[in-house]
Amino acid sequence: MPDTFHQPLRDLLVLRYDEFRQRLRSRLGSRQLAEDALQETWLRVDAMRDSTAVRHPAAYLFRVALNVAEEQRRKQARVMTLDEVEDLYLMADERADPAREALGEQEIAMLRRALSELPRRRRAIVTAARLNDVPHKEIAARHGVSLRTVEKELKAGLEHCCKRLDREYIQRFGPKIKRPPS
Repeated sequence: MPDTFHQPLRDLLVLRYDEFRQRLRSRLGSRQLAEDALQETWLRVDAMRDSTAVRHPAAYLFRVALNVAEEQRRKQARVMTLDEVEDLYLMADERADPAREALGEQEIAMLRRALSELPRRRRAIVTAARLNDVPHKEIAARHGVSLRTVEKELKAGLEHCCKRLDREYIQRFGPKIKRPPS
């Protein structure tokens, strides 16, 4: 039958603390995790009711500590470290920099002006293709023009906007440039 209650378990934990810590450290690979698990084990044993009986107290304490360590590992896998949280704050601060926001707003205003300088159809094609992600075939059907006309209008509109924003125009789509045979 039972041979120990919570007070003898606490006494055993105190008496063999170094042994438990060493065994847990070997099993878990972490001194800190072993110590944390033993502290939590102490709290759990202390919270036991007097009627709780244990047949093999040392094995029981070791198993409780292993279970606690596993719970802590799972919890740590879901929770970010303090350094990770701090990195996120720093990243958020960089993006929310008032100077960057002002520069972004200035560039948007310049883009709006550049778009307003375009002929109506060209502006509609650039807006549909680049801002609304409308496929070129659909744009051609809307305006009653060929796919080639949509590509030419889009290229001309983008070149104009890049010039106004003092950016280099880089063609990332469309037909490849034909090179003379060598």
